[in-house]
Formats: sequence, C-alpha cells, structure tokens
Amino acid sequence: MASWYERKILPKFLSCACSGPQMMRQRSRLVPRASGRVLELGVGMGLNLAFYDPAKVISVSGVDPAAELRDLAEAAPRPEGLAVEILPGVAEDLPFESSSFDSVVCTFTLCSVHAPDRALAEAMRVLKPGGRLFYCEHGLAPEPGVARWQRRIEPVWKRLAGGCRLTRPILPLLEGAGFPTSGAECDFLPNVPRFAGWNVLGEAVKG
Repeated sequence: MASWYERKILPKFLSCACSGPQMMRQRSRLVPRASGRVLELGVGMGLNLAFYDPAKVISVSGVDPAAELRDLAEAAPRPEGLAVEILPGVAEDLPFESSSFDSVVCTFTLCSVHAPDRALAEAMRVLKPGGRLFYCEHGLAPEPGVARWQRRIEPVWKRLAGGCRLTRPILPLLEGAGFPTSGAECDFLPNVPRFAGWNVLGEAVKG
C-alpha cells in the first residue's frame, strides 16, 4: 500500500518537477513524432497526452504503477478524438503481446523504474519490426564535477522524488537494449539545476 507521502505529497512534487517549461518544451518536441498504436511507459500524470497528434495516432496506451498518478492522467488534457487508455502496470513486465505497437514513448521514466534494462527489453519486445522508441530522459552527466554532486544528492533525492535516480547512464542503457543512439541530442537543459539537467532526447528504430 502506498504511504501517506506517496499518496498526498509525491504527486504534487512530481507535478512541479516534471512540468517545468524546459521539460514541457522537450515533450512538445518529441511526442508529436509518435504514430500508429502508441505505448507510453510511465504515463504518470499524463503530461504528454496534450502533444499527441490524433491525425497520426491510432491509440495511446499509458501504463503506470501509481494509482494516484493514473487518476491524474485520466483527467489530463488531450486533443479531441485521441483514443487513450490508462492502465496499471510496470515497464519491466508489460501486459501486452510482442510486436503490438508502432511507437513506444518514454519520457523522464528510466530514472525511476527499478530495472531500466528490463524496461527497455520490454519496449523492444512490444515494438513491431520497424517500430520506433521515442525517448527523453535525464541522467548521469558527463562532467565529473556535476556527476559527483549527482551521487551525493541522489540518496535524498530518490526518497523525495519517488525513486528517481540522478545517475542512470541513459545512452549505454539504450545501446545495451539494442536501440541505436547515433542521432541523440545530449545537453544540459537551460534554467534547470545541473544535477538534474543533463538531458538525452531522440528516437531509435527496432531492426
């Protein structure tokens, strides 16, 4: 059972942390690229739903383990005509058949899943051949000084932010799961604290 903090405080904390202008800008750049039948890993509060293009998308299935966040996602704004289903589930064990989706969207999710390698393996499994993973994640910064601060802050940050890790090496995780990252955009987001601001955005095709 979720704790009082997880039920009452964490959704507000995540709403503030995940809906800042720079993060929403990244979502607005990435999410409209998705098409066909779409799976969103860690749909959370539904912050991406407003950016899907109903002319390109058949349906969006969003999974998240937190009931409080799923309730917010159900009420989140989205374009008229966009077919959305919000489901309980974890990224490491998806309740879908293999080769079911044309697109998988993963934004600011790999930081908080328990096993990112398994989550990405599941994303690969449920994608159709030629399907695309669209990702936007924060993680371990390449600058040693920033990385040191990330390691120092992470134990407290993880407890406050629902298990969010600051030191996940995003590109190696993607490559290890078979998703090429040659076209990834990597940089610190402006006006975001550097310990949380290293951002990786891109898309990868399942061969």
